[in-house]
Amino acid sequence: MIRSSAWRRARGWRLGAAALVLAVIALRLSVPTGGQSTAGSTDARVRYTVSVPEPAHRWMAVELEVDGLGADPLSLRMSSASPGRYARHDFAKNIFMVEARTAAGEPLEAIRTTPTRWDIADHDGSVVFYYRIFGDRVDGTYLAVDPTHAHLNMPASLVWPAGLETGPIEVRFVPPAGEPWRVATQLFPTDDQLRFIAPNVGYLLDSPAEFSAFVDRTFEVTDPSDSTYRPDFRVAVHHGGSDADVDRYAADVERIVREMVAVFGEFPRFETGRYTFIADYLPTAAGDAMEHRNSTVISAPASLRTQGRALLGSVSHEFFHVWNVERIRPQSLEPFDFENVNASGELWLAEGYTNYYGTLTLQRAGLASLPATLGRFSRAIETVRLGPGRRFRSAVEMSRLAPFTDAASAIDPTNWDNLFISYYTWGETLGLGLDLLLRVRSADAAGVPSLTLDDYMRLLWRQFGLPGGSTPGAVDRPYTMADARAALEELTDASFADEYFDRYVEGREVIDYVPLLERAGVAVVPTALDQAWLGDPSLRFERGGARVTRPMPFGSPLHLAGLDRDDVIVSIDGREVSSAGRWSETRDRLLPGRSVTLTFARAGELLTARVTPEEHPGLRLVAFEEIGRTLTSSHMRFREAWLGSQLD
Repeated sequence: MIRSSAWRRARGWRLGAAALVLAVIALRLSVPTGGQSTAGSTDARVRYTVSVPEPAHRWMAVELEVDGLGADPLSLRMSSASPGRYARHDFAKNIFMVEARTAAGEPLEAIRTTPTRWDIADHDGSVVFYYRIFGDRVDGTYLAVDPTHAHLNMPASLVWPAGLETGPIEVRFVPPAGEPWRVATQLFPTDDQLRFIAPNVGYLLDSPAEFSAFVDRTFEVTDPSDSTYRPDFRVAVHHGGSDADVDRYAADVERIVREMVAVFGEFPRFETGRYTFIADYLPTAAGDAMEHRNSTVISAPASLRTQGRALLGSVSHEFFHVWNVERIRPQSLEPFDFENVNASGELWLAEGYTNYYGTLTLQRAGLASLPATLGRFSRAIETVRLGPGRRFRSAVEMSRLAPFTDAASAIDPTNWDNLFISYYTWGETLGLGLDLLLRVRSADAAGVPSLTLDDYMRLLWRQFGLPGGSTPGAVDRPYTMADARAALEELTDASFADEYFDRYVEGREVIDYVPLLERAGVAVVPTALDQAWLGDPSLRFERGGARVTRPMPFGSPLHLAGLDRDDVIVSIDGREVSSAGRWSETRDRLLPGRSVTLTFARAGELLTARVTPEEHPGLRLVAFEEIGRTLTSSHMRFREAWLGSQLD
């Protein structure tokens, strides 16, 4: 078999000395130096060389070396799931040019027994597995390679040896010839800036990497509970702007970090002493954000210069995951299964509460205006309150649908518009509601509360996050739904906790936000007073009418009139609706409660029906002072305690 030039270049690297590697592992990691192998050895060593010899062609070369094996076959796997993602992904489809040899260069047969598995027998205790992998999507889930960088999500990049999950792993990066590329990652560093250690396979696969000539900034923040602990924060940005843009962005990131740690009162002990923000803001990037143990990946087709603060919502959301999800972790996600989907009924708390705090922290840090914050909360409440899916499933049941909805794709049409409400959004409203319920319940005569959602999150942190894990990246005390309920009962009482969980979390009721928000000087007002409402259908205007492009919302006037996807609305009350302008003009002439004739086409047949418009059900949140209502000192104190900075 002819060896490729990439193969020869990759094989040129070898460890300088085994003793050096073991010393690095012992000093930096304090974890076992081996794990039980499928090949029957406890002395196996695992090393990767990742190189990018032809970045313009968007592929990466990976050489995996495993030695110290016993006589049993070695089984290599490619992940089908990725931390922070809940759907199944076929990462193995992008692998090509697979070769397997012994360390001495003798060919081995790698039998692909499943789409994600290669089995290698008859080795001499060593296996060198080489492959190329294509990647062309810049986001938090996949691999991307181009002349400017290699952006790695590890499950989408690295084949890993089954049975060796608990031992340390070495990863070395080789840049394109002449390129000054560096690496931003949460992997453990060594004295070589291009060589890193992972303490185990789980940590390796949870460690994204940006390999490029990125720009970075660092800052330290003293832990509020321990002045001797000053974790380091690295902001690594791959973008097309100026250094001044990065300076402003990093300063805003630091404001988020400082404000958010006040919720919990302390930082986790980051395994490497550092947390890394990896940000790719490029025209070719997809909008995405993904949390990891000691890092996050954020991407967007955006510019820091023109959209800098508009990008901070993802930063705020992902950093809250440092506590919530990465350490306060549902039992349904621990340990994470890299070969199967990871379904969880607790995503309303894991992702939804994080959504709430992402918005709340921007407000508290002075990085968002009050109208913008109230607007965000308005949209979330309205999505849940008006969402047809709420009649079918609870927030817990919506969470369990994540494998079907979290960046999953299929070619058959679905009816998710009517059957699904995002656990991010529903959970956000549950976090907002519980925060306000606790504040109103405990507020004194002056409007200052003694109990808030911050207290609940701190309690969850102390019980489930702070105890940590016995190995790097692990959580030894993940929580269950019953644990979350019990913690709220401990904070309040059984009656309050049961009502919240039974009615709003595991039930399908919506919290009454009106009296709660009134305490903060926030009114709930109609979105469109006296406007007739037909159901806000998704329409495509074409010659002859307005085509319905998505399932009609259940229970809406047009749904009750019998319309659904692919029907073409020709006229309403005798007026044509073949353009957006005509649609709006016709709708605005309608009166709530007054039935009119609807003409529509279905499969070439012209039909008529009666439709009865309703009053527009939309509501929005607005500060008292914006609508001329009096804002009292009690309102102001309550609002400041809720939305004001928590820093001393």
